[in-house]
Amino acid sequence: MRPAAPPGILLRGGSVIGADGDPVRTDVVVDGGRIAAVAPPGTVDAPTSAQVVDCAGRLLMPGFVDAHSHAGSLVFEADVQLALLRQGVTTIVTGQDGVSPAPGDGGYAAEYFAAIDGPHPSYRGDGIAGLLATYDGTVPVNVATLVPAGTVRQLVCGDAPGPASGVQRGAMRALVRQGLVDGAVGLATGLDYVPGLHADTDELVDLCHEVAAVDALYVSHMRGGYESNVRAGLDEMASIVRGSGVRAHVSHLHAPVDLARRTLADLAATGTPLTFDAYPYSRGCTILSMLVLPPELAAPGTDGLARAVRSAEGCSTVQEAILERVLGRADLGTDWSDAMTLSHVPTDRYRQHQGSTVTDAATAEGTDPVSFVIDLLIAARLQVTAIMRVPHPRSATELAPLYRMPGHMAGSDGIFVGSHPHPRAYGTFATYLADHVRPGLLSWSEAVEHLSTTAVRHFRLGERGVLRPGAVADIVVVDQDRVAAASTYEAPMRPAVGIDDVLVAGRVVLRDGSLTGATPGTGLRRV
Repeated sequence: MRPAAPPGILLRGGSVIGADGDPVRTDVVVDGGRIAAVAPPGTVDAPTSAQVVDCAGRLLMPGFVDAHSHAGSLVFEADVQLALLRQGVTTIVTGQDGVSPAPGDGGYAAEYFAAIDGPHPSYRGDGIAGLLATYDGTVPVNVATLVPAGTVRQLVCGDAPGPASGVQRGAMRALVRQGLVDGAVGLATGLDYVPGLHADTDELVDLCHEVAAVDALYVSHMRGGYESNVRAGLDEMASIVRGSGVRAHVSHLHAPVDLARRTLADLAATGTPLTFDAYPYSRGCTILSMLVLPPELAAPGTDGLARAVRSAEGCSTVQEAILERVLGRADLGTDWSDAMTLSHVPTDRYRQHQGSTVTDAATAEGTDPVSFVIDLLIAARLQVTAIMRVPHPRSATELAPLYRMPGHMAGSDGIFVGSHPHPRAYGTFATYLADHVRPGLLSWSEAVEHLSTTAVRHFRLGERGVLRPGAVADIVVVDQDRVAAASTYEAPMRPAVGIDDVLVAGRVVLRDGSLTGATPGTGLRRV
């Protein structure tokens, strides 16, 4: 049975951004899930019995797109839905960093990325098509997904290092091809994670031929290519683009702003334009095992690590490897253990240390930071996340030139697992509006582009991302003076304020700041 058409809605007395970039008083009429009219107040008739939403004094914007989300498995939970919608996010792009439940049975993602993505409640191992179907009419936001190259490689090659054989590459290409046929918006790699880090550039070029063939997007967490090393990561992406003809996108770009802008401009000048997403916070967050363990010990599960530290000699070797790894990270600095705050710890033995730095947790346990990290990772089966403080935070003013580049999109990299997540999950889009747009570092017109339209265009998300007749009615009502993030590093789970009314596909999903219970969201298939 086809779902009933959504009722008519009149968004009355608000403003939209006009052609000159200034707000213009406008009524917006929604009918049948799409925008029917955008006109001066009182000049158009609303559908009979239309619901009226008083938008006086507020700005209407197209629904925001989170270009890098880890909410795909947890979006069924009300608090996650509220966190997204209170920021104005109506669409999320998942499958990030090369790991996702589909394809396959979901076991690899559930083990390796459990601390980032959480468990999917209804995926049954039936591929990208089955994964996308889990969102149809069950959630209030739209969910797009990428084919996860790490999951694909693990299905074909396991966690084995080294290049894939020709037969293995063929099998991986077939999985990527099927995922794209099923509606995935592109291919994602995580080249600092196992087993994605074992894929060489030639293998990635091979997979991206499938992506280029349907004009989808290649999205990458680059190989060690962030901060001062950004040129290396971007150069590898450029090689993949030149070798395959694919369109490419950089995940969570963080680097010295002048270096990043110069490198992106250099590549664009040579015919290799790249888009990218970013979140307006200095600190990062990821699984602790990726930060501290050498690759051979960072595969899912803890058997390898537990065996390696069984003897005194082995334990010493692992400790030295950890120190070599963390001290070699320019994004942490020499006080690495003080720069890491434990975000998610899923074991009762150490759960009390969520929100503590590694230094403070080790001190409380009466041990040194390296020994503590080893014990913690074994006890938690590697399923620990950490927030990383950087030595040199960048202000909104410093970041603004990067965020004004035409290829920039907003992406939260938001992780909703655990009781002390990074505040970006609850505040990225509100922070953009409050700290970058309201002070004038970005205009409201630019905000529409960077928070919505650009992502819709590059990910091929359909007729949304604009406020015009015929477009899908994903609409956010923003109080320009009040919108702000409420989440902080100390209290990271507070929903944003200033966005109280949101429509998805013509249905009101957030009203007066509360969920309505409507679930018009869908698994977005590439168009």
